[in-house]
Amino acid sequence: MKKIIIALLVLTPILIHSQSKLNSSHANLNLSCSNCHSCNIPTKENPCLKPCPRENLIRIDQKPEEGPQILVIDKLRDTDIYAPVKFSHLAHAEMSAMTGGCKTCHHYNPPGNVIGCSDCHEVSRKRNDISKPDLKGAYHQQCINCHRSWSGKTDCNDCHVLKEKADLKPVKVKDEKTKKIHPEVKTPNKILYNTKTDKGKFVTFYHNDHTDFFGIECAQCHSNESCAKCHSQIKKPAEPERTFAEQHKRCSSCHDVKTNCSFCHSNREADRFNHKISTGFDLSKFHSKLTCARCHTTPAKFTGLNKDCVTCHGIWSWANFDHKKTGLVLDETHSELDCESCHKDKSYSNPVCSDCHDDLTYPKDLPGKLIKR
Repeated sequence: MKKIIIALLVLTPILIHSQSKLNSSHANLNLSCSNCHSCNIPTKENPCLKPCPRENLIRIDQKPEEGPQILVIDKLRDTDIYAPVKFSHLAHAEMSAMTGGCKTCHHYNPPGNVIGCSDCHEVSRKRNDISKPDLKGAYHQQCINCHRSWSGKTDCNDCHVLKEKADLKPVKVKDEKTKKIHPEVKTPNKILYNTKTDKGKFVTFYHNDHTDFFGIECAQCHSNESCAKCHSQIKKPAEPERTFAEQHKRCSSCHDVKTNCSFCHSNREADRFNHKISTGFDLSKFHSKLTCARCHTTPAKFTGLNKDCVTCHGIWSWANFDHKKTGLVLDETHSELDCESCHKDKSYSNPVCSDCHDDLTYPKDLPGKLIKR
């Protein structure tokens, strides 16, 4: 027993010191140690790290301007020929929305932390765990595919500059107002597709409606697109005929593309979406300033809502509803009536007068005074 007490007295300061160091480096992580470590008490000498679960790591996106403009990659000093690589982080970050955001490069990027490549990938090429690339391999795996798709080649001097020709001065931004390096990408307002189907020759796509009103993020349609999408120096061969599923992949997440072709396909250019015409529910009276998500709370689902007011507003009565908000102040006779006296079956758009007045109709005869809203 005495030996156990002595051992605890000796080990306790060590464990406290180790834990304090752990807390300082893991302060913002809401993780279980077992997510990354295979042993109960990982140490610096034996971290017992599990193989990197790349697809299950915590990853967040930050605004491009929140990161550095230029990164000088100089941890690999195994050559006397090339200078450190000047990496334009801001330019790559600005366009990362088209390829998946920050997680394209930062596979592990928890809130409050930006985990660099060297935090996980070893500088030494001689390593025990060969399932995880060393730092040099990780850099090249990350960069080489995009550069190949862009220029068709992966020459060393695409990224590496000879020492005597190196210039590590910061890159100047193109637009001083927005501090952006990449010129502004102007999105189209409308795109008219000419299709070959007999369901309807034209598909009119109002781009701004989808992004501004329906809240669709760029990456939902443009994921996994690199700079080569616009800047490729390779002459692309003609694309093979795509299947029905491939042609409608981007639209099918929101639209019924199999049974409701006429919603998108027509033999003429379609008008912009009008909520009243398309759904029978007029937004202009009281709901025009609301975002779609205020009523359509399920992402990418805009159908199936009950049009009755009580669906969102609950049960109205003269005690909890100010009628002048409708633009009509009720007169003394009507102000104390129950709502159902005029609004049959809780239909608030078309009040009925005939139950009390044989010779009066709405809106010819008003139960009060109109005011400006």
